[in-house]
Amino acid sequence: MLIDGIEQTIGVARRSLDRASRGTDRSGDDLYADSLGLSDAEREAVIALAAEGHCRIDPAVAYLVGATNGIAYKHLAGSLAEYPIPELRLPPGRGRTLVDISCNWGRLSIAAARLGYRPIGIDPSLGAVMAARRVARSLGVDARFVVGDARHLPLPDASVDTVFSYSVIQHFSWGDAAAAVGEAGRVLRPGGTSLIQMPTRWGVRCLYHQLRRRFREATGFEVRYWTFRALDRLFSTRIGPTRASVDCFFGIGLQASDRHLMPWTYRVAISTSEALRRASAALPFLSLVADSVYLSSVKPVR
Repeated sequence: MLIDGIEQTIGVARRSLDRASRGTDRSGDDLYADSLGLSDAEREAVIALAAEGHCRIDPAVAYLVGATNGIAYKHLAGSLAEYPIPELRLPPGRGRTLVDISCNWGRLSIAAARLGYRPIGIDPSLGAVMAARRVARSLGVDARFVVGDARHLPLPDASVDTVFSYSVIQHFSWGDAAAAVGEAGRVLRPGGTSLIQMPTRWGVRCLYHQLRRRFREATGFEVRYWTFRALDRLFSTRIGPTRASVDCFFGIGLQASDRHLMPWTYRVAISTSEALRRASAALPFLSLVADSVYLSSVKPVR
């Protein structure tokens, strides 16, 4: 469902289109390894791991975890023994539809299904979507996965109840981010809600990363850092009334449910982040130095 002939947000989308145009290629064909968005060495490791047949999780996910879950998960690449499925800050689904924008291997779609949603995961990586299907099937989770573009969602107007996205739109240019958020508003039913994660400009870790690149404008798939005012304007204009809440401090992607997978230094960071997040409910000024926030928007009923 990717659109050819337009500029893609990430190189893996072009590789997915190229892979589809070639038809069947027996070299690692069942893994679609060349469209996973991994390095050459990692792709070879994925194929070797699959050939061994001893991996406790999907071989593609064993290496995708380092690219999708954040820098804190890099040490787990190739050695992960379980799927890190987080606990989403969403109400019970009760059968409502949810679109997971840029789902990759499906961890957040699976988390949504466990909350009672009917998830549709969309991602430009053919290899990741095939991995998501395998993982969902192995876990007995009912979820759909489609290769597609966040800026051109392959869904009708007003067709879903909830839109979710994590650690994706932050990589888009300002124009592409506006297009993706606008698409979220388009596919939501009136009264539907979105929950989308974005980084902030003044978070402590975010400031560190901006300093490392000397505060120059981001290029390619680098992270863009947003002010609260700009985020509110973007989401309120393209979806509806919006409020921000803290996701985490000291980075992006730190999940309390994964604390047991981490070395002690990251465990301390996760515990401190969670304590600050809870405190921010009573002390709103703390949100000003959060690194990652959720934007919760409601599409108006007209």
